Amino acid sequence: MNYKIKYDQSKLVLNVNQNYNKSIIDLDKWQFFLDILCGDRDYQKEAIKKSVIYLASGLYTTLEDLVGENYGNNIELQKKYSTLESYLSELQIKEKLFANIDLATGTGKSYVMYGIAQILLSEQVIKRVLVLCPSLTIESSLFEKFSELASNKELMHSIPETCKVVVPNIIDANSTISVGDICIENVHAVYNNTGSSIKDSFTNGGEDTLILNDESHHIFNKTSDLKLWKQFLINPNNNFKYILGFTGTAYLENEYFNDVIYRFSLRNAIDNKFVKSVEYVHKDDLNNDLNFKMQKIFQNHNEIKRKYSKIKPISIVVTKDIKSAKILVNQFVNYLSEFESIDKQIAESKVLIVTSSPEHKENLFKLKNVDSRESSVEWIISVSMLTEGWDVKNVFQIIPWEDKAFNSKLLISQVLGRGLRIPKKYVGTQPIVTVFNHDSWSKNIEGLVNEILEIETRIISTVKYSGERTKYNFKVKSIDYTKEEIENFNNASTQTLDYSNTWKNGINLKSQLTEIKRKTEYENLLTTKINTRDYTLKLKTTSVNDVLNKIFKEFSLRDWESKIMGIGDDNAVYSKQNLPPRDVIEKIIRKSMINAGIDGNELIEENAQKIFTSFSTLFRKRKGTIQHSVISTQYIDLKTQDIRNESKGLSSFKAEETVFLPDNYYKEFISDEQENIFDQFLNDDSFPRSSSCNINHFNFKTPMNVVFTFGEPERIFVRDYLTEHDNLKNIDSWIKSRDVGFYSIEYSYKLGSHSKLGSFNPDFILKLKKDELGVQRFVIIEIKENKDDSIINKSKYKAATQHFHTLNDKLKKDGIQELYYFNFLSPDDYEIFFDYVNNNKIETFISGLDNLLKNNEE
Repeated sequence: MNYKIKYDQSKLVLNVNQNYNKSIIDLDKWQFFLDILCGDRDYQKEAIKKSVIYLASGLYTTLEDLVGENYGNNIELQKKYSTLESYLSELQIKEKLFANIDLATGTGKSYVMYGIAQILLSEQVIKRVLVLCPSLTIESSLFEKFSELASNKELMHSIPETCKVVVPNIIDANSTISVGDICIENVHAVYNNTGSSIKDSFTNGGEDTLILNDESHHIFNKTSDLKLWKQFLINPNNNFKYILGFTGTAYLENEYFNDVIYRFSLRNAIDNKFVKSVEYVHKDDLNNDLNFKMQKIFQNHNEIKRKYSKIKPISIVVTKDIKSAKILVNQFVNYLSEFESIDKQIAESKVLIVTSSPEHKENLFKLKNVDSRESSVEWIISVSMLTEGWDVKNVFQIIPWEDKAFNSKLLISQVLGRGLRIPKKYVGTQPIVTVFNHDSWSKNIEGLVNEILEIETRIISTVKYSGERTKYNFKVKSIDYTKEEIENFNNASTQTLDYSNTWKNGINLKSQLTEIKRKTEYENLLTTKINTRDYTLKLKTTSVNDVLNKIFKEFSLRDWESKIMGIGDDNAVYSKQNLPPRDVIEKIIRKSMINAGIDGNELIEENAQKIFTSFSTLFRKRKGTIQHSVISTQYIDLKTQDIRNESKGLSSFKAEETVFLPDNYYKEFISDEQENIFDQFLNDDSFPRSSSCNINHFNFKTPMNVVFTFGEPERIFVRDYLTEHDNLKNIDSWIKSRDVGFYSIEYSYKLGSHSKLGSFNPDFILKLKKDELGVQRFVIIEIKENKDDSIINKSKYKAATQHFHTLNDKLKKDGIQELYYFNFLSPDDYEIFFDYVNNNKIETFISGLDNLLKNNEE
């Protein structure tokens, strides 16, 4: 485990000793071959040389040898792993000559793989090569590339005269792998018996075989379905000795591989213009509006088509799973048809969905031709984990559709990798691929591509340890509400709805525009410059005629029993059997539009919905309404010793997070590792002063070993008030609650015309000393900024005050000597709050924020 926040990845790469016995293998004589194979891509030559020395020089017999040599010479590795033993214990394949080569996507892994294979075959270090890959797409691409290189006469003539000229025979696993063969196979063939010769090829052992694994992150990744891959490699019956992995995404989720011997990063590739540069969304104003998002994506695509007119650009949309991809295809086709004013059938021909589902199997074969102008495909919708192995060079826009398609370094690097290859017609320039991500994800991209691997050391806050602080544990009560639905009947047939005011004044609509201007800021990874792009976005509209059709359709379908009057000058009374004329309803709509200055026949969705809602009382069946009624309440005992652990990555404390710890923190740590982390953290001057705060342990009256706060209001509350000696005479103990999973209170709020349900966990729970009557008192606190009277806070305040009123009534009725108080607090309230606590006046305390929320609620 590392104790510093960030490591330069190059310092995590294992160094292969260049001082080896050249009488065993002399790579100098292979320089001509490498020049022809790699051209000016020196990083490919270096990767080949290091790999060959590692496997064939005799300096190393296993990966353990290499790690042991590096650990003693690499201070960064010593910081990451407290002992050599702990490092060795985390290696995946340590008892063989195994290692990974990390080459950014688009930088030519296949050339490196072929070069290593050719040299080791010709030097007779090995007799055969097995290349494994995770998919048929990659297998086909590798087979084509290796066949092309094996038939390159200039390359064959460059093999040193002192070596055996081996022209590799490129085969698949349908044939037994013989001497001089390079067998390329989808990894599934190694553990499927049908049609594969793999098992027969290694009946006598594979110690003279080189295994090259493409996209090797699949071997070890925890989410991979290819778990048998590793088992095949380490199977003692196969007895493989020489094994290399190749990947451009060397991550186990967010952890960088610990067995990499060469790395050419995405940043290196961009800086050297071997791949496209990348721009990503730095700031956007979409607010999750799907209509606007689609329009921006389509406008980007059309702009890219104009900018790179020599080819047919492709945009890729990446979803989290197959289900999401299938749903999105239908939405996407409809939007595309509308945006380009084309038939739906034509729109369908432009969109290709690629997943592992059998129903999409044929689409995999279409990928080979999507760059061609003969293909109608301009949009590819794919699942994040299936994006590797495509040799599609015309990708110029990537859209991660959900955060889950973009929420780990592995996925980010995979997604970015799809758009990096440069089309032949733009070789020598550096085109830009646009990543239309949500702006909240931009820091993840920035951190990855700027070659700063955040291997997060995490600090753990817990109550689960044996220390003197555990004496501050306590128990609080909440309520489990059991509800039932009750239908309230009313005499609807006699109800009359009066619309005379609506007829007279119209419906309150908002003034509208059908087009709006919006901006998106993009940051270029190469230059870090911000580029602002302007968009003209069309609001969705509905015609007046369609609104009328909808109203009259509901008139005819709904079982409404009310009578309506006041529509029109004659004050006629209408019912389902006697509907108001269409022109009368239209007059109301037109009057409303005139009042808002709306011309024409189109209404934005918000106004159309407002009109429809104005008549919706007529559409409701009036026989009864459903209400939820609480039929029973039972106590829930919540114990602080059961509260879950919470951990924070150290990078959190670079911003708004603060960790509070007692001055004798070393007595309360749950492990030596955590103590070491804190020692490093507290002595690291790169953190702001606000990142940590030591508290006199006598004033730290919480069962938690450490406490996390977020933002200035929480930090001030704990630092300046809750841990000050003068404020503690009436406080026995307190706890900082978790965001989820401890004391949860349900609330509801309205968002537009819709009601939403939610729950929140108040920030702090204070256990006060018992009052003079022996009543145990608790104060539950929610911390906010000054004057934060948002709709959600109003709803939380209303729900929480009702909850604790119900709880206190029940406790009193049951004769339980406990009282609960709830308050919203902001920094303006802290001083007076603690004055009331200290002077036993908490039962009369109302904060300024309480008062603001209460008055606004009323």
